[in-house]
Amino acid sequence: MLILFFFQKNSIANTICMFILIFIIFYFFMIRPQIQKQKNERDFQEKLTKGSYIVTNTGIHGKIIEIKNNFIILEIITGKIKIEKNTISKELTKLHYNNKIKNKVEINSSRNNR
Repeated sequence: MLILFFFQKNSIANTICMFILIFIIFYFFMIRPQIQKQKNERDFQEKLTKGSYIVTNTGIHGKIIEIKNNFIILEIITGKIKIEKNTISKELTKLHYNNKIKNKVEINSSRNNR
């Protein structure tokens, strides 16, 4: 009760407490999730391996053929390009191999049904 009385009388303390509360809310709902997202992206980029199929932020699909410090040599349909690691958005290796296996199974099953 004494604390409530103190905050009602002292408007400076009330204002400071409101700013602290707003900062805490911003930290847990905006800043912290962004930091975690950046950490996950950094870990993902460090775990990339030669032979992985990836997609860049601009939508270029390709296969990693060489990894240097901050750069990757990417093999695409028209040739090879050199890109920075931070432009990679996601890995498609599992998706690519699963589709190849599905296509082989479908082709084999359709041949067996004839």
